[in-house]
Amino acid sequence: MKPHRQRTAIGIDFGGTTVKAGLVDETGAVLDRVQAATADICARPAWLDFVGQCLRRFGTGRRRPAGIGVGVPGFVDFKRGFIYNLTNVPGWTRVPLAGMIKKRFGLNVFVDNDVNAFALGECVYGAGRRFSQAVFATLGTGVGGAVVIDGRLYRGAYSMAGEIGHMSIDLHGRRTPEGRGGLETYVGNTRLVAAAARALRAGRRSLLRSLVNNDMRRLTPEIMARAARRGDPLALDIFDTMADCLATTFASVTYLLQPEVIIVGGGVAQSGRVLFEPLRRHLRERLHPFFAERIRVIPAVLGADAGLVGCAALVFQAARG
Repeated sequence: MKPHRQRTAIGIDFGGTTVKAGLVDETGAVLDRVQAATADICARPAWLDFVGQCLRRFGTGRRRPAGIGVGVPGFVDFKRGFIYNLTNVPGWTRVPLAGMIKKRFGLNVFVDNDVNAFALGECVYGAGRRFSQAVFATLGTGVGGAVVIDGRLYRGAYSMAGEIGHMSIDLHGRRTPEGRGGLETYVGNTRLVAAAARALRAGRRSLLRSLVNNDMRRLTPEIMARAARRGDPLALDIFDTMADCLATTFASVTYLLQPEVIIVGGGVAQSGRVLFEPLRRHLRERLHPFFAERIRVIPAVLGADAGLVGCAALVFQAARG
């Protein structure tokens, strides 16, 4: 009797800087991978050629993939596989991507927002695999979000649900194209660094000065987390403020959806306890005990592969119906 062969799918994580592609099996294992600089293949024909190169490489001596899943950093109509706009990639406005790939390569194609792909990857293979009701947040330059209900991504009426970074935490806050007082106008890599730089310029004493050799251009969230772990008061204050902003949004999300877990990923989330300890404390303070005792806040575990395996999971989930 021949051994069972796992189905495979191709996941493509289409970032503003790098496009990563991988051949993924149903256990979430990445069997092979390639990547390219987005700037080198941002023209649509070059991007499709890259997909063709992946298919040739991944298909060598293997069973044909079940399909292709693509995660993109922008607004998407999931049902049509249609990209409305990719803010950081010129020329990718109103692109019927799924149709283009299927026409050229004859495979089933699914296109989704990149944070949805990250969430699905964590839900199926990572930190969320034990939970059916989950909310995901990614902390980077901004704040992305996604919602999983009964084990499946909830995309809303127009495939754009889960944008928790634009939820208002300040009635009279800063105005942006997305609204007023949105979470990501107070939280994210650049906000952390800017807050620290302002305090240092104002004369606040901090270990950060020596860690960057008085060169504020070298200041990063990673360096700030290092200072916080060493007990630096300024760095701890900034992480506490960030945690309180996140807790404000997470409390509203908890009251609305009552998920089992909120999973936090992205670069800033790798700060560890200096973020998660104040975040859990502030969230408890903002919730009724009935809700506070039942919600968990945990870090994502798949790291840079979350989007890749999540894109492949789009294919496997569709195949299972």
